[in-house]
Amino acid sequence: MKTKARSIEQIVEEQVQRWQLSRIEEVKKPLPPVITVSREPGSGGQVVAEQVARKMGYDYFHQEVIHRMAESAQTSVRMLETLDEKGLNTLEESISSLVNDRHLWPDQYLRHLLKIVGTIGKHGGAVIVGRGANFIVEKERLVRVRVIAPREIRVENVASRHDVRREAAEKRILRTEADRKAFIRKYFYADIADPVNYDLIVNTGHFSIEQAVAIVVAALG
Repeated sequence: MKTKARSIEQIVEEQVQRWQLSRIEEVKKPLPPVITVSREPGSGGQVVAEQVARKMGYDYFHQEVIHRMAESAQTSVRMLETLDEKGLNTLEESISSLVNDRHLWPDQYLRHLLKIVGTIGKHGGAVIVGRGANFIVEKERLVRVRVIAPREIRVENVASRHDVRREAAEKRILRTEADRKAFIRKYFYADIADPVNYDLIVNTGHFSIEQAVAIVVAALG
C-alpha cells in the first residue's frame, strides 16, 4: 500500500474494493497468511517487507498507513463492513480474547487499531509493518518476522539514507527504538525485542536484503 498523493480515505476505498473483488472471485480455499514485520531501525526491515509483499502478490500495509487508519473511527467502520457476520463475530471474539489474556485497557486508538489490523488478518494475503500487528492477528494464519542488525551496521545505513553524520544517525536510531519499545509496552504490555514474540528473526548484518526476502518467503512454505 503506497501513500503518495493519496488521502487515507482513498487508500481505504481502494483496499475495500480489492477485498470485495476478491470475495466475488474467490473459490473455497484456505486464505493466504499474514506476515507481520517488526524491525530494528536501520535494519532494512521495511525494504524486506515491501519486497516480500511484491514477491508474494500480497497487500502491503506500512506502519504509517495503519497508524493513520487507527486514528479514524470512520475508517474502522468502513474496514469492518468488508466482513460478513461470521467474520465480524470471530473478530470480536479474538479481540476480546486478546484484551482478556493480556489484561489490556484499550483506549479509542487501540480499539480502532485492533479492529483494523484484525480485519486485515481476516482477509489474509498481507504484509503488515509495525504497530504491534504480531500481537493482534490470529496466530493460525500468521508468520511473525523480526528484522535485526548489529548497531554499527544500522548506524551506517541510517547515516547513508538520511545523509547525516554518524552521531545524528545514532541519535535517530536511539529515539526510534525508544518510541517503538514504549508503544509495544504501553499497548500490549510486551517487550518488542523478546524473541518469543516472533516466529522468524532475520539478521541483515549477516544476510543481504535479497537473502532476507528469500528466507521469509521460504518460511511461508
